[in-house]
Amino acid sequence: MTETALLFREDPYLSTAEAKVVGVNERGGIILDRTIFYATGGGQPGDAGALERADGTMISIATTVYGDTKTEIVHVPAEGSPLPEIGETLVAHLDWATRHRHMRIHTGLHLLTVAVPFPVSGGRIGTEEGHLDFDIDGTVPQKEEIDARLAELIAADHAVSTEWITDDELLANPGLIKTMSVKPPMGSGRVRLVRIGDIDLQPCGGTHVQSTAEIGGLAVSKIENKGKQNRRIRVRFV
Repeated sequence: MTETALLFREDPYLSTAEAKVVGVNERGGIILDRTIFYATGGGQPGDAGALERADGTMISIATTVYGDTKTEIVHVPAEGSPLPEIGETLVAHLDWATRHRHMRIHTGLHLLTVAVPFPVSGGRIGTEEGHLDFDIDGTVPQKEEIDARLAELIAADHAVSTEWITDDELLANPGLIKTMSVKPPMGSGRVRLVRIGDIDLQPCGGTHVQSTAEIGGLAVSKIENKGKQNRRIRVRFV
């Protein structure tokens, strides 16, 4: 079993880093000893980019996924890309423009759970927009109301930080979990939390911006009826 050091956990702004190839699986997926690439999970797409070899040639990475375990990250090369040798040292280059948009949308969706304080049953992050599905028992907030609250939260420039608690601490504080369908990973003994100022704290393994002001303009693009109580709220950059 290979364990990949997750550099993006400590510094989501790291866009270049050196790493060593520790494996190439039967499907051609490249496993490094450490990575700046986020693997698909929690509604956030896997990162793309390139791996630079010593001779300057590039291995294009189409996406990044988990391997056999949640500690192994597999970098999926684009079709026709060369494969490196095990033990080879590469320089990873992240598609930063795309990652940063994912970070901004992701933090914006955390703010959406503050603006719309109902249980979340699903969600998705994209480069232009993201959405959350809410289990709303009662009156659905109006678009204008949500937009105004989001604008207020973004403009307040709340700091975004991470911290860790134990599995037992999370079990003792179930109110921290806002998502009904996606449970935070447990079993390793600790769970990562994302804190936004003093307005939000919830388990999350994704990448985020440093402050809410960095999100920029965000507004509701559509509210969809997905069931008796399920409402999908889409937000996009403006």
